[in-house]
Amino acid sequence: MNQPKHVLDGYKVLDFSQIVAGPTCTLMLAEMGAEVIKVELAPAGDGARGGPVVIDGRSGYFVQHNRGKKDLCLDAKTPEGLTILKGLVAKVDVLVENYAPGVIGRLGLDYEVVSKLNPRLVMCSISAFGQQGSLAQEPGFDWVGAAYSGITSMGGAKDGPPLFPMVAMGDVSTGAHAMGAVCAALLYRERTGRGQHLDLSLLDTYAHYHEASFQMHSLSKGTIHPTRSGAHSWYACPAGVFKGRERYLILIAPLEQHWTKLCEAMGQPGLARDPRFTDNASRLHNLDELVAIIEGWICSQASDEGAIATLKEYHVPVAPILSVSEASQHPHLRQRGTVRTIHDRLLGDLDVPGFALRFSAFPQPLDLQAPMLGEHNEEILTQWLGYTTSEVRELERKGILRSRPV
Repeated sequence: MNQPKHVLDGYKVLDFSQIVAGPTCTLMLAEMGAEVIKVELAPAGDGARGGPVVIDGRSGYFVQHNRGKKDLCLDAKTPEGLTILKGLVAKVDVLVENYAPGVIGRLGLDYEVVSKLNPRLVMCSISAFGQQGSLAQEPGFDWVGAAYSGITSMGGAKDGPPLFPMVAMGDVSTGAHAMGAVCAALLYRERTGRGQHLDLSLLDTYAHYHEASFQMHSLSKGTIHPTRSGAHSWYACPAGVFKGRERYLILIAPLEQHWTKLCEAMGQPGLARDPRFTDNASRLHNLDELVAIIEGWICSQASDEGAIATLKEYHVPVAPILSVSEASQHPHLRQRGTVRTIHDRLLGDLDVPGFALRFSAFPQPLDLQAPMLGEHNEEILTQWLGYTTSEVRELERKGILRSRPV
């Protein structure tokens, strides 16, 4: 018996997704060894192919999110194209799509159809607001979901406009949630033999980021109104961004064991017993005074690195706020592969986020390449569906199959 290449070796995935959320799910499945066929709709395919940075027609954005996938590009609105897709549905374990609700059905591949073609199929639909509900038919991207979930309201200065970090936090997390749901559904299928339809939404995922807000508002009968509070936590103190001599730091010490250690690290142990700062509530009430004391101590040190070293000696949670450039070169991130260098056959070497899941039986990441548009048309149709080469050429002649040269 051949040694599996990773934990999902042997599972087959049909991927209709595009941009970030869906491709994150299928990338994670590919990174665990699943065979993924990415379906791109002719003529242009996934809009991510135009994402930055584009060099000689090759998108680093697309490469990052679509490594390890085989590529099929076709006109799905033709009878021949639909026949191909239905043939593939019958042969895969998982179907992932992140069209707007109803679009996959209009293509002729809703769950009612595909479950009859393949009762063991796990179909995962990823959308902004879910397959049902009053918002379901509205268009939505990451930040739209963040706005509806209350997340955006939590970022920014207290008296300023809401702000949002320049990352696809919701899209990536929704893709990771979808991956987990797919794996759970596959486990259920192994036990029962039955597939099912999964409904993952960006909005539902974003709601999980409220680690305290909903329950605090609810249990206080509405007297607590969670909102943005600038550089510091609105309910824990000290916890936030502190200005040093050369850079900003994150320091978190609201728990008493950390608070007393912070006072000792600053050479002011009596501060822990100061009536202004004896508990979390009093520290929040006197936040400005406390921030001034902590920042004054940090800036009195010879360097920010020295201040951080002292705080770490006392086991106070602290970190420098690194730029993307600094994070990409940090030795810990490099050692663990948190940021790793991959090689694309056209772009050459580039840095991407590493695979966050670690498996003792498979310690090394797989070497995955991102496909060109329609690169595997012939391979998929001949090896999976038994088409002849001449039949593939005829589909190309009719414009049903599309590709761009490698």
